[in-house]
Formats: sequence, structure tokens, C-alpha cells
Amino acid sequence: MKRRASLFTSSLCALLMLTASVQGALAAKAKDLPPAPTTGTGIDTLATNVVLMDGDTGEVLWQKDGETLMHPASMSKLMTLSLLFDALKAGKVKLDDKFTVSERAWREGGAATGSSTMFLKIGDQIAVQDLIQGIIVQSGNDACIVVAEGLAGTEEAFVDQENKRARELGLTQSTFRNSTGWPDPQHLMTAHDLATLARHLIYDFPDYYHFFSEKQFTWNGITQGNRNPLLYTDASVDGLKTGHTEESGFGLTVSSKRNGQRMILVLNGLPSMQARADQPRRILDWAYRSFRSYQLFDAGATVDTIPVWQGVDTKVALITPAAVKEVLSTEQRPALKVTVVYDLPAKAPITQGQQLATLKIEAPGKPAREVPLVAAASVERLGFFGRAMEGLHQMVFGSRQ
Repeated sequence: MKRRASLFTSSLCALLMLTASVQGALAAKAKDLPPAPTTGTGIDTLATNVVLMDGDTGEVLWQKDGETLMHPASMSKLMTLSLLFDALKAGKVKLDDKFTVSERAWREGGAATGSSTMFLKIGDQIAVQDLIQGIIVQSGNDACIVVAEGLAGTEEAFVDQENKRARELGLTQSTFRNSTGWPDPQHLMTAHDLATLARHLIYDFPDYYHFFSEKQFTWNGITQGNRNPLLYTDASVDGLKTGHTEESGFGLTVSSKRNGQRMILVLNGLPSMQARADQPRRILDWAYRSFRSYQLFDAGATVDTIPVWQGVDTKVALITPAAVKEVLSTEQRPALKVTVVYDLPAKAPITQGQQLATLKIEAPGKPAREVPLVAAASVERLGFFGRAMEGLHQMVFGSRQ
């Protein structure tokens, strides 16, 4: 019993030392940060639904009714693009493949509808790359229907695919009724789901994300500008999509990257185009002042070393399989606590990459996060004679750590 207690006490000391060292490093970095406003209650906004998400981690930093169902309008075209990008990535279609404009696509999404359109003509053969630009830059309803029919045969079949894919992506509250975002009482999303979808497009389709930053596109002799107002006023913004109907108000799903840190912001229910231009920029400026992303450990960094029982090596290093980042506000930063949790001793044989411990990260106002720590190298088990000597040594002198 005493041996177990001493092991626990010694490991606890190591944990406290690790916590102090990480806190010290963060405090040193913090000296160069500008002062930030209080972030506990967020920032005033005219939007009815807001989610601010850290791009790298997917953590929601602040929200206002972010889990409330709302009419997403054309922001839901991001799901249409997601399925198209899936098909491209899987090699099912290519950028120069051509889809045919049906009468339905022209009738329900063309110029005669008075809605946003690419001005396609019945029977036209349109390359996939042009349709992508027609959806992103021109917000063309006709382009969305052409894509839906080109991928699934009918828009109804495509909607089934949208809803299935939404569940796979974790968009648990979203329901799609069409490919365009056309008003429908059951066509609903949350701001959180939209932010999650935007993050999927940014990180899982890097080869196609550049389309979101294009400011204009010409088709059928008609040049239209991208409706995202921040593309013209904020050099850090590189996407994604606007939306507007009478039911939804004015909305914007936007992403920005400054000094290596990416933010994703979703707003909906704004009262005017001017508000859609002003409010997101103000919130992003506040967000970058208020939150900082810290890289606690590089990928493969040694976090701790623990003793090994009955192994040819007496110790094994614990490393992080991937970089460990944490986003903190100015209030949370000084109270960050990082600890390593493990059972002692680790028993051989040990395989390289085997999880042996957990890195626990805690900060006020945030749920504790756990990151696996794995063995940096394999450790073979001692032979029979070696194990016998190990047991004798343990009885006489205690652990070899």
C-alpha cells in the first residue's frame, strides 16, 4: 500500500510541475497581447442568431441562440456545395464535366423567378466549375437545381442525400427540403450547424475552397459580384455565403484568418444589407482581440516520462499524436490547468503508439478536454529470468523509477 501511495504522490508532483510550466509559458506569451474587453456576455449585435467558432478546434467561443432553428435561406446552399465537393473528391465527377439545364431548373431558378440566378438557359451544357462559381458568387438557384439533378437525377433524391449527409457530418438539427434555400416551413438549420458545415468545407476541401473568395463571375454575358460584403472590406476574409429571405432576414456565414488563427462566424436575422456589412466585421475584430489560440504541444512532443514494469527499458516517453491547441479568452488564460493522468507503472510489452495516459486540459467556463498520450517507442517484455530479478528488486529496493 505504501508503494502505491508513493507512486501516486510522485506522479502528482510531476503533474503540478507540468501545470506550472505550461501556465508560465502562456503567461510569458500573454505579455505581447493587446487588452481585450470582457467576453463573458459576448458583444451586442442586431442579429437574432449568432455562432462564433474557432476554425482549428471547432470550439464554439460565443453564441446567441446558436442552437435555435432558423430559416437559413441561401446559406444552406453550402450543403449543395458540400455534396458536389464530395463527388469531386471521390472522382465521381470532374470540374470539366458538364450538366444539362432542365426546364425545371430554368423555371424554378431562372431569371423569370425574380430570385438570385445564374441566368442559365434550357438545354445549356454547363461545366461543373462554372456551376460552382454560379452558386458561390452569383447564388444561382438555377445552378443549384442543375447540380442536384446532375448528381442525383432529381432534386427530391438530392434532398434525401442532403439530409443523410447532414447526419453524418453531425448537423443534428438541420432539415433540408430543397437544394437552394428557397423558403419552406421545414427547411431549417441552426447557426451552430451552419458553422460546422462551413468548417467542413474549409478543412476537408482545400482544393475547392478558393472559389469562395472570388469577387465576381460572368455567365451569359452578365457579370455579377459576390454578395459577401466582407470580401471587399476585410483582407482576412475568404468566404463563405450570404442569405436573405423575408422569413430569415439578412444572414452571413463568414470565415476569416488573421495571424494564423481562423474564425468562423454565422449571423442571421439582421435587419438590412448595411447591418450585414457592418456587424460581422465588428464581431470579428472583437473576437480576435478577445480570444487567442495557444499551441500547448507540437505533434510528437514529449509531455512526460513514466516507469515501465517488466520491460527491457525502465521508462517510456509519452507524446502527443497531434498538435494540442487551446483557445482561451483573456479571463481564462491565467487559470489554465494542464495535467497528465495515468496508472503506474505501465506494464510491458508496450507498442509504439499505444495510449498510456491522458492529457487533461481545464479552464474556467469550459468543459474539461482530454487528449490521448501515447508511447513514443515500443518496449519489449523482459524474459523469465529478467522478470524474476525485477520482482526481487521490487521487493528489496522498491520500484526502478
